[in-house]
Amino acid sequence: MIDFIQTFCSDSLDPYYNLAVEQHLMELVPARCCILYLWQNQNTVVIGRNQNPWRECRMELLQREDGRLARRLSGGGAVYHDVGNLNFTFLLAESEYHVQRQLTVVTEACRSLGIQAELSGRNDVLVDGKKFSGNAFYKNGEKAYHHGTLMVNVDKEKLGRYLIPSKAKLEAKGVSSVRSRVANLTEFSPELTCEKMKERMIEAFADVYGLTPRVLPKETLDHTVISTLQAHNSSWEWICGPQQSFTFTCEKRFPWGEVQIQLDVKGGSIKLARVYSDSMDWTCAPRLEACLAGIPFVKTSLLAAIQMEFQEHPVICQDLSCMFAEQEI
Repeated sequence: MIDFIQTFCSDSLDPYYNLAVEQHLMELVPARCCILYLWQNQNTVVIGRNQNPWRECRMELLQREDGRLARRLSGGGAVYHDVGNLNFTFLLAESEYHVQRQLTVVTEACRSLGIQAELSGRNDVLVDGKKFSGNAFYKNGEKAYHHGTLMVNVDKEKLGRYLIPSKAKLEAKGVSSVRSRVANLTEFSPELTCEKMKERMIEAFADVYGLTPRVLPKETLDHTVISTLQAHNSSWEWICGPQQSFTFTCEKRFPWGEVQIQLDVKGGSIKLARVYSDSMDWTCAPRLEACLAGIPFVKTSLLAAIQMEFQEHPVICQDLSCMFAEQEI
């Protein structure tokens, strides 16, 4: 049971710092507590943990226009952040984690502004059928967090230029471009600002949990730990990783996410497997990489490895098995 709630608002626009604070807050959050963390980034594309950066955004254009590329711990797809966007994170013990309750804070904050928000699909919040908030989730040990975006007054022209959504994803959404399926909250409440949205989120947080939030002092944070995490978050190794040639590639979109599999095959065996995915379950891609590496590159071995690894997830198991069954191997 949540006994007390806390809030923390970052005063930085640096995505690597803000993501480091998020990671540190997850370590710090005490039992029976929920922390609402509010933060903003400047001109940044943030990709999901297992996404291929070269496939998700126009990296050269982003860099040329002083933008930043960051990778988060959670799964899901790529998003664009600027100062017209407000990010939120709920951090708490895994035993107290309740997505519906947490998302109610978002919808209630919007409704207090006269905006009728509603939940849609695996991770979106919509107004009049258009997305203004995408959400992603991360659990590690006994701690968990749920974070998302709130498009208050985002530069949609830049959003459309930097992001490269897959054709299959757009077709699944029934739209022609990423810009056509998103909306700013200012389209429904013209005087709204990110500062006002922060206030409404904190008020809704108090109302939904029935508690008075305490402000978490900045002095509580260990800035040495945050600096170490910030350096990791900004490193090329974490954001992009090594590039190399692969001898086999296949990809497909499923209701639970898009998957691209790259295999380096030598001497009839898989020497290395690289899996990219926007699945909300961030563990899916590394598990698939691990179960494929080192096995013979024959269809029966691939199918057996998948069925063994994902037997407790019958939908994922069946989809991946069908994906390989269709390949000419």
